Amino acid sequence: MKVFQPKLFSSFKNYNGHKLVSDIIAGIIVAIIALPLSIALAIASGASPAQGLYTAIVAGFVIAFLGGSNVNISGPTAAFATIVAGIIASNGFEGLVLATVMAGIILIILGVCHAGNLIRFIPHTITVGFTSGVAVTILIGQIKDFLGLDFGGAKPVEAAEKVVEIVKNFGTVSWKALVVGLVGLVILVAWNILGQRTKGVVKAIFTKIPGSIVAVVVGILVVCFTPLKTATIGSLYPDLEAGLPTFSLPSFKLDTVIAVIPDAFTIAILAAIESLLSCVVSDKMIGDKHNSNTELIAQGAGNICSGLFGGIPATGAIARTAANVKNGGRTPIAGIVHAVVLLLFLLVLMPVAKLIPMPIIAAILFLVAYNMSEWREFLHICKTGKAGDIIVLVVTFALTVVFNLVIAIVVGIILAVIFHLIGKLGSKKHTAEE
Repeated sequence: MKVFQPKLFSSFKNYNGHKLVSDIIAGIIVAIIALPLSIALAIASGASPAQGLYTAIVAGFVIAFLGGSNVNISGPTAAFATIVAGIIASNGFEGLVLATVMAGIILIILGVCHAGNLIRFIPHTITVGFTSGVAVTILIGQIKDFLGLDFGGAKPVEAAEKVVEIVKNFGTVSWKALVVGLVGLVILVAWNILGQRTKGVVKAIFTKIPGSIVAVVVGILVVCFTPLKTATIGSLYPDLEAGLPTFSLPSFKLDTVIAVIPDAFTIAILAAIESLLSCVVSDKMIGDKHNSNTELIAQGAGNICSGLFGGIPATGAIARTAANVKNGGRTPIAGIVHAVVLLLFLLVLMPVAKLIPMPIIAAILFLVAYNMSEWREFLHICKTGKAGDIIVLVVTFALTVVFNLVIAIVVGIILAVIFHLIGKLGSKKHTAEE
């Protein structure tokens, strides 16, 4: 298989009007799903809402155009929230841009060196551990906005620091924010349940229309037309305006480059893992086979472009990819349409986006955290796994929550290698004794 062979160009064989209509419809639906998620995930990452949209637009377009999967949809994802927030806190947005561009370069090198197939050797326990850990950190990070807490100017970054501030300032709970957040959460959960338990036309309504959009619309109406006034995106980001992403080269200062090297590698490895997992899942859904090295190169190019146009790290998003497939997307055209529609949203609907209440954003991220937590798989490993696997899982999870992904992944891999070697030595000793 060739190292770089974008699926877009091969998909034009036997392409017809029916496929085009299906791709356009799927792309529009995925864009509607991606709109509130891109804004919410950017805020969770410590970036501005516009930067989340820039990421979904620029990286989403580039990766769909160059990617090795027919249906993979890329953009900002929850896995990056804590690492991005940490980089911004330590090195500013300039440091994040450098880390994102450097991660893109690393991804391209991995693809050119045929490293796409090596990702599968990363232990499952590590991916479950850090994914569950990220879910917990996202949940902790949104408690402030969900409850309308006042941290008095404090800006904690790590999950442990946020827990301290939550406990310290719990007396500042805003009942208005709580009510708005609960309304959003009830809509999201109920919409999801009804989508699973209804049939026919009713089921189509609940599955085609994203619950997050419904929650956003209801939240805006509640805050605008009832006494339940609470913080909105516009009140926190008053300078947020509609406009095209602008190109800007970062300043490659040696000390900043050195400082973000570990973060760049973490972003690259996470992007590779999540993107290729998304490709594997979508392959099973449509009976296709992706080109992993092409996908890595595309992810690299997408992250470089995202950084240069004011975005944050991007990767393949499993939930958005699954929505693309379920709604008829079968070629990269759907991913390109999704990016174009988001661009139109950015240019036209930004005044509306500024009205979105922060408790609604928190409620959306609560559901994102739950959906990505893999708690069932976590418990299954704890119940049935070997002692070494359980230790790797729990340690990776704990380090992700208490410290950060860099430490968690490095320590997790070291422990996995140690337990693997111990297992091999034990097996050889047992064989020799026989």
